Amino acid sequence: MSETEAGQSRADTTARAPSGPDRTRRPRIAAALSAAVLFAGVAAVLALTTPWNPLPGHVPGGHVKADPALDFTPAEIARSKAFDSAVNPPAYAGLAVGLVLILVLGLTPLGARLLGWVTARPRPRWLRVIVASLALTTLLRIAGLPFDIWSESVLRRYGLSTQSWPAWLVDQLKSLGVTWVMYAIALLLLYALVRRFPRYWWTGAAAGGFVLVVLVSFIYPIAVEPLFNKFHSLPQGQLRTELLEMAARDGVPVKDVLVADASRRTTSLNAYVSGFGSTRRIVLYDTLLKSPRPQVESIVGHELGHAKRNDVLWGTLVGALGISGALCLLYLLMTSPRLLRRAGLDPGGGPEPARGGGAADPRSVALLLALVTAGTTLAAPVQNLVSRRIEARADAHALNLTRDPSTFVSMQHELSVRNISDLSPDAMEYLLWLTHPSGPDRIAMARDWARMHRVEVPPPLR
Repeated sequence: MSETEAGQSRADTTARAPSGPDRTRRPRIAAALSAAVLFAGVAAVLALTTPWNPLPGHVPGGHVKADPALDFTPAEIARSKAFDSAVNPPAYAGLAVGLVLILVLGLTPLGARLLGWVTARPRPRWLRVIVASLALTTLLRIAGLPFDIWSESVLRRYGLSTQSWPAWLVDQLKSLGVTWVMYAIALLLLYALVRRFPRYWWTGAAAGGFVLVVLVSFIYPIAVEPLFNKFHSLPQGQLRTELLEMAARDGVPVKDVLVADASRRTTSLNAYVSGFGSTRRIVLYDTLLKSPRPQVESIVGHELGHAKRNDVLWGTLVGALGISGALCLLYLLMTSPRLLRRAGLDPGGGPEPARGGGAADPRSVALLLALVTAGTTLAAPVQNLVSRRIEARADAHALNLTRDPSTFVSMQHELSVRNISDLSPDAMEYLLWLTHPSGPDRIAMARDWARMHRVEVPPPLR
């Protein structure tokens, strides 16, 4: 090939190659479209599969008005209001301080400077990512510690916490350790993708995020829960036999019925379904075992409702889909030159992001955590709304299974009183905290169920 022909070939190749702006515009457009499709998919799944009306003909507070005065004494109502007034200030203050701190660190150069200081010593980049994640998560936990202590003091004052302060501190350290491990693994994988595929890391991140959420759902019940509680199978006896018979009658395969040693930490009553597939089990607090057997069966009926509908698996898959969309959106934000400069980071300086700068810089962990925190906070109201509907469907399942609304009402009263539940939550509490319907709402639903099925309507407990 002559020199002239070679020059022409190079010119043709250059002409065919995308220009500088196109090299960044195309992956951003693809990421934006992927995020839109994934979020639209999540919205469609939620709209079509969420039990918006878990009891046909019933809406929350529907035909039977949810009125705490029907079933709770003035003393119980007053105690609920007093506890709510005492526990809300540390909860709201802790949320606000945590949000402000991480947003200031992530959206100003302060976070990059802090992480630049803690990762200043020469070390491998992967180790700098770990150090940055440990430093930030520890700082956030320390900032929230005074509010956690405040909340724990309120629980002790009202008799809900039975832990000693040393035992409580051990639990906080365990929780921090779990946070360290989870963040370190997730961030190491993410930053490896960012460096290896600077323009298309969102594709691997979206797929990896989906897989990671599913894996954690499998692993958490067998690897993390035992760090905080000891579990044993419910001993052979009438209660275990009846619970397993109830599960068989309901057509729900249950791996085991376990008892958690919750009494070493709290006096509250609770039960839950954990895991799915080979790790699925129903867990009862040992404090619940002191309740009358029909009440225990009513709560287990609720948990069987979760198991029969595969609520854990459904929630895991929908959550994984949402995480995939969020990671596509995260790519758009983490490659925004304006946002990177605001966070005190070098955008990379060219048409293609530099492998060592911008989103690949370990100092960008502060910006990343700020964006993740903002996203999870904004998503919480939707998650809570969907959760309340799912919990209401499980309540309806328990009523259909036991056909004993009177026991259901007495159990909900007992749960509300023992746990000092908020009997009249306000709008902000519904948005931020409430994953379950309130006790009076659940009792009203049981009375609606009784009227609809032409069985005796439980009278007011007062």
